[in-house]
Amino acid sequence: MVLGPSGELVSVVLFLVGVAVVIVSVETFIEAVAEGALALGVSGFFLTVVLAGTDLENVILGVAAAYDQLPDLALGTVFGEALFILGAAVGLAGVLVPFETDVPRNYLGITLLAPFLFFGLALDGTLSRFDGAVLTATFVPYLAVIYTLERYTDTRYLSAEEVEIMEDEDPGIDEDDEWFDVDLDLDVDDFVEEHVPERHEGAAFLGIALLATVGMTVGSEIAVEGAQGLLTLLGVTGLAFGATVMSFIASLEELFLTVEPVRRGRPHIGVGNVVGSMLFFVSANAGLIALVRPLDTTGAVMTVHWPFFFGTLLIVAAAFYRGKVGRPTGVLLLGAYVAYWVANYAV
Repeated sequence: MVLGPSGELVSVVLFLVGVAVVIVSVETFIEAVAEGALALGVSGFFLTVVLAGTDLENVILGVAAAYDQLPDLALGTVFGEALFILGAAVGLAGVLVPFETDVPRNYLGITLLAPFLFFGLALDGTLSRFDGAVLTATFVPYLAVIYTLERYTDTRYLSAEEVEIMEDEDPGIDEDDEWFDVDLDLDVDDFVEEHVPERHEGAAFLGIALLATVGMTVGSEIAVEGAQGLLTLLGVTGLAFGATVMSFIASLEELFLTVEPVRRGRPHIGVGNVVGSMLFFVSANAGLIALVRPLDTTGAVMTVHWPFFFGTLLIVAAAFYRGKVGRPTGVLLLGAYVAYWVANYAV
């Protein structure tokens, strides 16, 4: 690797271009898969649940880093993006637009318990390929539980929040009315019917998804190549760089996914992004990376990353439990995220 100003510039450009290509490719992929799946008759509701809980940018970059002999960098992205969403995204939302929400206790319980499997498997100092397979396999049951709660029980978090908004806009609406569920279902059906593309368009959308996959692969390789140069030039560990710089840049859209829904009076969408992302990070995300290359979970992973992750998650869960994320909570979360950056470079 060539050192000096020109080497720094090349590394920075490669890294930023690679991350940008990955993000654009992922957005294209998600849109194409959604349109194609609807055209081919796949459940739009289930597709939404899957896409809401999956952060492809992070896992693509993490898998590429692990494949290119940078497993610490890959593991850093798992913790880094989780802390970014919990600390920076929820914290900023609380500071800019304090909000109230009523998250079902079932979802809070799942979100708080899910990390313990990952933590337990990491206690022996290595996340092996077998551990990775176990974690990856658990993501589907998590989705199944959420689908079951939404579909067959009274949990229905999203529906409940939509009812509150509708009642605020029209006090005459009562969710206990016999016609309410029927009309709501008809509205959803009409919406899907208007937006579902023709069946023959499904193959075209899936073709676009395949091209986007190529873009994700190329972009991730470019980003990792740039990251390798930056690690050499900056003299930092892959774990710290992945947890801070790489995750921060790759996760900027999470600010919009969390803050913007809150600003528009739809906090359940932002909360859904938080819950779904946490389940993904501690299962399939870490699992897929470990399947590519076993991960070292000693040292700073135990002394820095896990404590900050659990601490920040508890703050967010407590705020959701009491139903309010105010400015004091937001400031606390932003402070925790800044402290996380400091801790990464102090070890």
